[in-house]
Amino acid sequence: MVKYKKLLCLLLLLVFGFLAGQGVAVVVEECSISSSVNQSVLNGKSWGLSFQNEGSTPNGNETKDTLKTNEAYFVGDEEKNIIYLTFDAGYENGNMDKILTALKKHNVCATFFVVGSFVESNKELVQRMEAEGHIIANHSFSHPDMTTMDKEEFVKEINKLEETYKSITGKELVKLYRPPQGKYSDETLSYTKELGYKTIFWSLAYVDWYDDKQPTREEALDILTRRIHNGAIVLLHSTSRTNAEVLDELLTKWEEMGYTFGKLTDI
Repeated sequence: MVKYKKLLCLLLLLVFGFLAGQGVAVVVEECSISSSVNQSVLNGKSWGLSFQNEGSTPNGNETKDTLKTNEAYFVGDEEKNIIYLTFDAGYENGNMDKILTALKKHNVCATFFVVGSFVESNKELVQRMEAEGHIIANHSFSHPDMTTMDKEEFVKEINKLEETYKSITGKELVKLYRPPQGKYSDETLSYTKELGYKTIFWSLAYVDWYDDKQPTREEALDILTRRIHNGAIVLLHSTSRTNAEVLDELLTKWEEMGYTFGKLTDI
């Protein structure tokens, strides 16, 4: 009887050991997956600037040379007093008419980085932007954090906006890309390069995107004139009421400072 009890105990120990081992294997596998996902997120970066001397090119997260290997840029020719004006256009907020009118008055070619909903909902505005000589570029279709996507998902976001734009306008989207929220990674920079795009960051921007906390006229003009510099790629949001109200005056001030305006496609 004692012998059978010993055998039973041994069998139970073996079964428990097997099940415990399976449990450990499952835990290890889940940890491995979690680690992989977290590592992908950790690889994502947010574009940022550090202004050492106002009136001079700021330092970015990456150097010009590092970015250039992947056809990415945040500033133009620093030897020339040229400004490249860009707008991120997530949605129409009633300001685009004033913005386009000011740009036309000063004969400025701006680049508008658009998303799918903007193109789908504002066909006439997009046609006006095209007709007045502006560049329409890719800001992704749905404005997600592109650094969390695999290559297939990333490419789908870019291509979907291209297809939407062509179906509405009959034209090809210019192959300039601005990462939504300024988020990027080494992988996303290489993906856009493979797709024939240039990734465009910026060397001057300010907090202009909160509808309920718009900067004053004085704040906008102050920071955008103090920090302007040769070759500046300026990021403004077309949703900003302040931008629409001050743009004519701002362009005049920049012109009085000796700046001219270039096409982003010339970089």
